[in-house]
Amino acid sequence: MRYWLMKSEPDEFSIDDLAVLSQQTIAWEGVRNYQARNFMRHQMSIGDEAFFYHSCCKEPGIVGIIIISQASYPDRTQFNPASKYYDSKATHDNPRWFNVDVTLKRKTRLIPIKELRQYPELSNMRVLQTGNRLSITPVDPREWQYILSIL
Repeated sequence: MRYWLMKSEPDEFSIDDLAVLSQQTIAWEGVRNYQARNFMRHQMSIGDEAFFYHSCCKEPGIVGIIIISQASYPDRTQFNPASKYYDSKATHDNPRWFNVDVTLKRKTRLIPIKELRQYPELSNMRVLQTGNRLSITPVDPREWQYILSIL
């Protein structure tokens, strides 16, 4: 099993939006960074867990835990000209973008990025590195366990 951190802007899709869905499951669509895409396409597996992280908001941070519930498959938004995620170079025979489905495991207290930065045990966490803008990053198992211990 692997661990991840997956960012979403709460005004686009929040942990509360996920919590009210009937199956509490959704496709993690719209990723348009090749490294983040490759994490989903090549490394994520059903049963992996991820921290749901609110970004680009007043108080960014971890707000929940989600489970990868469907292995990667082509992101349908790349084929829809009306979608802001449309990619004219993508074809059904050769898709460029992929997503996974995620299911809510549980909401957590907000752990703001300011708090995460206070713990020396998390100093190597990718989300805390200067210049990191990836929407999906791996989380070391020790970091995962430490964060669970402070929830």
